[in-house]
Amino acid sequence: MQKTHVRQTLAFIAVVAALLVVYLAPAALSQDDMTMVPVDAFGVLQRPQVAFDHDDHNEKAMLDDCGVCHHGRTDDGKMDMEYSSEGESCESCHPVKPEGGETPLMRAYHRQCITCHMDEAKGPVTCGECHQK
Repeated sequence: MQKTHVRQTLAFIAVVAALLVVYLAPAALSQDDMTMVPVDAFGVLQRPQVAFDHDDHNEKAMLDDCGVCHHGRTDDGKMDMEYSSEGESCESCHPVKPEGGETPLMRAYHRQCITCHMDEAKGPVTCGECHQK
């Protein structure tokens, strides 16, 4: 009876650990191996997908604060640079075809990248520089 209880306890711990790994791993590793800008929400693309090595970009740009790119928003929907939305998909706040006053996903990507590149005078700013064949 004692062995059965130990086995059940170990099985329970293994199941809980597996669930934690499955639940937490995507958020923790979601951008560690990112090499392309996510585009699944768009369906058919009009231009080639943008190559974007997340870690390499941040290292070259000397970015340590995730909130620089992963901004949050206030309750009234305005951008909030004090809060990081890291781990959330961009489309969770920026739908492809918004019904309200949200910024559409494509415009959010373009504003985020191009504005920073122009402000820093580094990086691509034209369509063909990002959307390469």
